[in-house]
Amino acid sequence: MILPQPKSPSRVTGLPTVDPTVVVIKTSPGTVLEDIQRGIEQAGIASTLDPKATTILKDNISWHFPFPAANSTPWQMEGTIQGLRKNGFDDLVCVQNKTVVTDAFKGEDLNKYVPLFRKYNVPVKFNFKDEDMRWIEFKPKTPMLVLDQIYPEGIRIPDLFFGKNIVHLPTVKCHIYTTTTGAMKNAFGGLLSTYRHYTHSWIHETLVDLLAIQKEIHTGIFAVMDGTTVGNGPGPRTMYPEEKNLILFSADQVAIDAVAAKMMGFDPLSIKYIKLAHERGLGCGDPRSIKVVGEDISNVNWKFSVGDNVASFAGDLLWFSPLRRFQNIFFRTPLVHFFILGSEAYHDYYRWPMKDRWVFNRWLRSSQWGKLFASYEPRTLS
Repeated sequence: MILPQPKSPSRVTGLPTVDPTVVVIKTSPGTVLEDIQRGIEQAGIASTLDPKATTILKDNISWHFPFPAANSTPWQMEGTIQGLRKNGFDDLVCVQNKTVVTDAFKGEDLNKYVPLFRKYNVPVKFNFKDEDMRWIEFKPKTPMLVLDQIYPEGIRIPDLFFGKNIVHLPTVKCHIYTTTTGAMKNAFGGLLSTYRHYTHSWIHETLVDLLAIQKEIHTGIFAVMDGTTVGNGPGPRTMYPEEKNLILFSADQVAIDAVAAKMMGFDPLSIKYIKLAHERGLGCGDPRSIKVVGEDISNVNWKFSVGDNVASFAGDLLWFSPLRRFQNIFFRTPLVHFFILGSEAYHDYYRWPMKDRWVFNRWLRSSQWGKLFASYEPRTLS
């Protein structure tokens, strides 16, 4: 396999820019729905999205099990739906995707979105179902860093995404491959097919390319990021949940990721995907140039550390070591099913029953946010 060579990160012109403002609101279980509605308005949802266009809700299901901080929360989903409807965005649709370690149907059920979709009459589409959307070739006008080389046969994205607003619903957490993950990474599952594992060796450049594509195809982009319980350690699944009681809002996907990274204790411009997006003019990644409204976070430093787990050791070996030269063999042949089975066995048959289910149950009992989660329609976990 000829490895893609990222092109020069020269500033991209011709794409819409947004005000680098991030709203950060301190919240509580008793006020969170109203706080989300208030934050959406303060961050300029009305001027960011096209009221005539359908708005896609793109939740984040990093793991179908409801591990704290791994997935969009039900109050994050509910408050966002209420805020959008309050501001005249009535035509909503949620888009789900699957990964090698998540089941979309199980995830939306166990994380308690399904009753909300029924309550607010929000249809759900799945990007892996042919009857919901088709994957069509897209030729970006913006120069790509790597995607055109990773997919020389053509970049394909779902036809449903064209001409629509999108609201991302990430959480504040670490990530074993990108240090942090948030609004920019949330586009990964929706815009790339189940073959997105081809991109992992160039994940930072991929996220920057995807943001450029979003700016070309969407009528507006917005993010509501849940920081009520945040994830320290080897995310996006096997983490150490910490209660922080915050919600973040922004139309600038780079800025909101930079602010979250800064609060976690990282220098945002030392994280490659934030730095590249900032350099290409896709948003603001420099905290000195970001206007933070609401909470004073100037001295916030949670001193997070990513660390490692079995998945990160395997990924470092296969995607970032000299072995990545053999990706055609590992990931573009039936051998890929061996790695998928290994990941499923580790997460679902070892980590969840042996360790992380107990973390979840302790969170349900002891955290105010766990108790709020339990108050939503109950589900039975096996």
